[in-house]
Amino acid sequence: MQLWVGLGNPGPQYAMHRHNVGFMVADTLAEVHGFGPVQKKFQGWFQEGRIGGQKILLLKPGTFMNESGRAVGEALRFYKLSIDALTVFHDELDLTPFKVKVKQGGGTAGHNGLRSIDQHLGPDFRRVRLGIGHPGHKDRVTGYVLGNFAKSELDDLADMLGAIAGEAEWLAKRDDVRFMSDVALRMAQ
Repeated sequence: MQLWVGLGNPGPQYAMHRHNVGFMVADTLAEVHGFGPVQKKFQGWFQEGRIGGQKILLLKPGTFMNESGRAVGEALRFYKLSIDALTVFHDELDLTPFKVKVKQGGGTAGHNGLRSIDQHLGPDFRRVRLGIGHPGHKDRVTGYVLGNFAKSELDDLADMLGAIAGEAEWLAKRDDVRFMSDVALRMAQ
């Protein structure tokens, strides 16, 4: 059993923000793989399903980004899962837009959702980094991250979400290299 967490902020006003791309991935995975109904649990929205024969618990914390660790910790403790079972999907400024990379452990790079999970559970969890690009200057980061994807980016966003859902079986099998490779191949078509 694995816990996959999509990071974002709750509320319709945040739905299309770059910072909410983790929520978008969670919704796409649930839809494409026919997950069960959404339950209000663990201070967020929770669904159960299977991907590639693996049981996946999907969580979108409803705590706002900077308190994500509370919801994630609660879910892990309830299911008696170790941090090895955790995968977090999050936006990444330091990757070109719509590039997808998987990384085990590491720093938080100023990401408040990762910082909160790190504070509650430590840094040794798997991250699926979803590139949103950098606005060019650090003074513009907050407005950029908390801004909507541009209309011109929506096709690429849909392609990335579809590629992640289409290749999620490799992630479930913990074959991160194959997952990244196959997502990149799908997006190159």
